[in-house]
Amino acid sequence: MTVGIVVVSHSRALADAAVELARQMLPGRELVVEVAAGTEDGGLGTDAMAVSAAIEAADGGEGTVVLMDLGSAVLSAETALEFLPDDVRERTTLSAAPLVEGLVGAVVVAAGGATREQVAAEAGRGLAPKEAQLR
Repeated sequence: MTVGIVVVSHSRALADAAVELARQMLPGRELVVEVAAGTEDGGLGTDAMAVSAAIEAADGGEGTVVLMDLGSAVLSAETALEFLPDDVRERTTLSAAPLVEGLVGAVVVAAGGATREQVAAEAGRGLAPKEAQLR
């Protein structure tokens, strides 16, 4: 089993593109990455119930790391935790990592069998290469 990953975004297209990019780092390997993005009618927005369902779908027992795009996505993810069973909530980490860069790092280490804490830490280092290059 591996740590699951959830992408929370206001835009389904943005989330799907970020996941597609991240999956390019995993040729031939499978990893559970769930998306909770946009509104039911295809508009922009987030939904705490959709986030909660995505977390439950991604959690295979090793926990889940959740990456979010903007402020209200964070609020939706925090609210989603309230709807989860206690054991799933305890295995869920909300990451402050940048969405795209954090997701790429997270999928690589998760697919390699890293723990939830290691996956979250790698996601959090997502901006470091860009910061170093632009100094």
